[in-house]
Amino acid sequence: MSHPVAALGTALVTAAGCVWYLPAVADLRAGADRPDSRRTAAVACVTGWGSAGVLAVLLLVAETWWTPGAAAVTTAACTGAVRLRSAAQRRREAREAVRLWAQLRHARPRACVGPSRSVVAASVCAVAAVVGLLLVLGHGLSGRS
Repeated sequence: MSHPVAALGTALVTAAGCVWYLPAVADLRAGADRPDSRRTAAVACVTGWGSAGVLAVLLLVAETWWTPGAAAVTTAACTGAVRLRSAAQRRREAREAVRLWAQLRHARPRACVGPSRSVVAASVCAVAAVVGLLLVLGHGLSGRS
């Protein structure tokens, strides 16, 4: 496979990855409103996808395969290390939350009073079924005339 074809494929996959890296950028912009573990995971996400974009450029300018390959392996290792740090932070935050709830002598916060998810989902499905039935009957009647 030629370098331009690989670069095009990498660029297209990187563009499609916006469903992951755009929310990560939003988490980074939120700053202290997000937990440390979530911001660190966002750094890992942006680093990984950013390195894929850099890899696409390297595939265009490099004459050999080892330069983009070495860059890909290096950035993958860095991204993995940051993601592992995020997981460790998340575990630490979870332990801290359990400790704080234990101090309050509550196992969990009380649930909100209101309809359960299944009642709401069943209501939405029932309304959708009635609307669909009315549309089918209305279309069937207008087709006979």
